[in-house]
Amino acid sequence: MIRFTKMHGCGNDYIYIDTSKETVPPDKRAELSVRLSDRHKGVGSDGIIYINPTDKADFEMEMYNADGSRSAMCGNGIRCVAKYVYDHKLTRKDTLDILTLAGVKRIELTILDDKAVSAKVDMGIPVLDMGRIPAAIPSHGAEDRIIGQKAEIMGKEYEVTLVSMGNPHCIVFLKERVWDLDLEKIGPGFENSPLFPERINTEFVNVIDRAHMDMRVWERGSGETMACGTGASAVCVAAVLGGFCDREVDIKLLGGDLKIQWAPEGSVYMTGPAEEVYEGVVNISY
Repeated sequence: MIRFTKMHGCGNDYIYIDTSKETVPPDKRAELSVRLSDRHKGVGSDGIIYINPTDKADFEMEMYNADGSRSAMCGNGIRCVAKYVYDHKLTRKDTLDILTLAGVKRIELTILDDKAVSAKVDMGIPVLDMGRIPAAIPSHGAEDRIIGQKAEIMGKEYEVTLVSMGNPHCIVFLKERVWDLDLEKIGPGFENSPLFPERINTEFVNVIDRAHMDMRVWERGSGETMACGTGASAVCVAAVLGGFCDREVDIKLLGGDLKIQWAPEGSVYMTGPAEEVYEGVVNISY
C-alpha cells in the first residue's frame, strides 16, 4: 500500500510520493508512473514525482513522465514539491533549494494561513547551444543557435526557436489562434521529428502584446498538458530574442497563468500557483 498526494500547478497534475515515508524500489519507479498515470485504469496524471531526502539540497525531485521516461525538470512540479514539504511540515523554510536532474533550483514560497499558495522559482540560465538541446537543424547564424529559423515538420515549414531550460523546447510563434490548433495531430509530429534525436517539447504561441501571450504545449512523453513551467520560461526567452516582448511577460495556458521574467543577469524566474487536490492510497503489486 503506497500513500500518495495528487497536486497540480495550473492544471499540470502529478502524483507525489514522499519516499521518506513510502518505499518504491528505484527500478520500479518508471513502471509505476506508467501504471498510475493512466487516466482510465490508474490514478490519472501527467506523471509521478518522487520527493526524496538528499544531502545535496533541502530535498530532491525525481520526475517521470506518463510514459515512464525520466524528465530533468518541471516548473509546475517543483512548485508543488515546495508546497508539499512546507504544508506537510517536512520543513519550516519558505526559501528552499531542490535538487533536480537539471541542477539545484531555488524556490521562494508565498505563505497564507500557514499554507504555501504560490511559489517563485529560479529556473536557471537558458541554454541556446543547439548541440546541448540537441537538434539536427543547420544554424544560419554566426552562433550555434536556432532563433526564428525555418524548419520542415511533417511536410510543413515552421519558424522555430530552440531553448533548453533543463528540458529541450521548440517554440513556434503563430498568427492563427493556438486554441484552434489540432494539437493531437501536430504535437506528435514535432515530438518525434528526426530533427530532434532525443524528442522535443513544443510550445505554440500567440503574441497578444509585449506583456501577454497565449500558449499551448505538447510535452514529450505526456502529450498535451494544461501547463508547462519550463516551456513558459523558454517561450519568454524566445520572445525576447525574437523581439516580441520585454523581459517580463504573463503567459496564459489552458490551466491558468504564469508570470515569467528573464532577468538581465541571465536567470529566468517563474511565479505561479500550486494546489493540493487530494491524498490517497493505492495497492501496488510488482
